[in-house]
Formats: sequence, structure tokens, C-alpha cells
Amino acid sequence: MSNHSKSLVIAASLATALSGLAHTATAQEQEKCFGVSLAGENDCAAGPGTTCAGTSTVDYQGNAWTLVPAGTCEEMTITDASDGVERMGSLEELDRDLPG
Repeated sequence: MSNHSKSLVIAASLATALSGLAHTATAQEQEKCFGVSLAGENDCAAGPGTTCAGTSTVDYQGNAWTLVPAGTCEEMTITDASDGVERMGSLEELDRDLPG
């Protein structure tokens, strides 16, 4: 194996390692925010009888969460156009807007 080939292999390995670190850092910069996703657009946790992502059945369902940038969840204020009620995101599961 030539020195040029060895350099390419080392460079590729380093790029792969750094790519993995960048992905981990991005994941750590997000947090679960309950009560802010639209029906069927949650990232996970949508109460009993659901499997996970995309299973919420009600807009702003209190027990369904979506990943948002860290530090922004509790600042989120959403006014639902259908009823005019203002809702806020929460770092903890909520007992509001649950399916009947």
C-alpha cells in the first residue's frame, strides 16, 4: 500500500469519527417538549395504545413529545387556530388535549 493510499485511509477514518461526534453533539442539544406537536407529527410517546413516532391523534396532545432545540420548550407559545386557546410547551407530560 502506497503512502498516498495510507493517507487516504487515515483521512477517511478520521472524517468518519468526527462525523459521529458531531451527530452526538447535535442530539444532546435537543430536548423533549410535550404538548407542541400536531396530530401524527410527534417524535414519540403518545399515551396508552400508541407505538411511538407519528401516533398522536390530537393536535398539541399533552402526552406526546417532539424534539426541540434545548432551552426553547418552555418558551414555546402556540395559539390553536381552531379554538383560539394559547398553549405552552412543557418538559413534562401534560394532562391536556388527550384523545377522548
